[in-house]
Amino acid sequence: MKFEKIYFFIAIWLVFVYDAYGQLPDKVGSLIAADRTAANIAKMSNPYEALMSIVDKESTLYVPSPVNAVNYLNNRPNIPDVMAWQPNFALVSKSLDWGVTSGPMEFQKIGAVKRAGQYLTVWRRDKKGNWKVHLRAEVENFGKGPKSDLVYYEPDDSWYLKHRSKVRLQQREEVVMQSDELFSTILKANNETAFNEFLSDDVRYYYPWESEIEGKKDVLAFLKRKRIEIHTEPTGVGRAYSGEYAYTSGTATVRSKEKVVKFNYVRIWQLKDDYQWRVLIEMLFER
Repeated sequence: MKFEKIYFFIAIWLVFVYDAYGQLPDKVGSLIAADRTAANIAKMSNPYEALMSIVDKESTLYVPSPVNAVNYLNNRPNIPDVMAWQPNFALVSKSLDWGVTSGPMEFQKIGAVKRAGQYLTVWRRDKKGNWKVHLRAEVENFGKGPKSDLVYYEPDDSWYLKHRSKVRLQQREEVVMQSDELFSTILKANNETAFNEFLSDDVRYYYPWESEIEGKKDVLAFLKRKRIEIHTEPTGVGRAYSGEYAYTSGTATVRSKEKVVKFNYVRIWQLKDDYQWRVLIEMLFER
C-alpha cells in the first residue's frame, strides 16, 4: 500500500510536469512546473511536505517576520492543514539561476473558515539544478478579485556579462539597493512622485485585504482613494547572475486615514531598456 501511494504521487507529478512543459516555453516552464508540483504535493499530502520539498538551509520564509525555512518547518509550526496555490505570474533570468512566481492562494485549519491571499516566491537553483525557495512571503485578502490569466517572462538568449569577481557581484547588488534607497527617500517627500517614477507600467501590487492590483495607474488610484502614505526602509537585496532582475526587502510604515501600521515589504525589480530599475511587483504585509 505504501509503495502504491508513492507510485501514485509519481504518476501525478509526471502528468503534471508533462502538461506544464506542453503548454509553456522550457525555461520559465521549468519554474512553473516546480511551483505547481509543490502545490500538488500540498493538495495530495499536506502543506508541510509541500514546503519541505522546495526549501533548503538557505531558504527564508516570512511568517510574517523572516525566519530560516528549514528550522521553522522542523519545529512543526502551526501551519494550515490545507493549502492551495496557483501561479499567475512567473519569470526566469537569462542566467537561469533566478526566478519569481506569484499568484492566489487559499488555506484553512480544519474546522475553521477557509481564508485567501496572495503568495510571492523568489527562487534560485541549487548546485543540482533544482529550483529552491530563496524567500517566500504571503499577504491575506478576501479572495474575491477576478482571476488573472498566467503571465510569464521567458528569457531570451541574448548575451550578458559573466562576472567572476565576488566584489563586482556585490557592487551590482549595491546598485539595486541604491535604487530602493532613492525610492524610499522620494517616498518620504511625495508618495505619488515616487510611485510614478519607480513603478513599472505593468506592476503588480499586493496589499493586505485587497485583491491583486495590476498596472501603475490602478495602483496610484488605489493609494489615492485609500489615502495611504507609505515610507520604506530597505534592508535586503539579491540579484540574478545575469543582472536583469533583482529583489529588495525591508520594513515599511503605512499611514492611512484610520491608522498607522508596521509592515514588511518585498519588491521585485527589472532593469528596463532605458537602464533604469523599475518595480514589477510590490508586496506589503504586516509584521
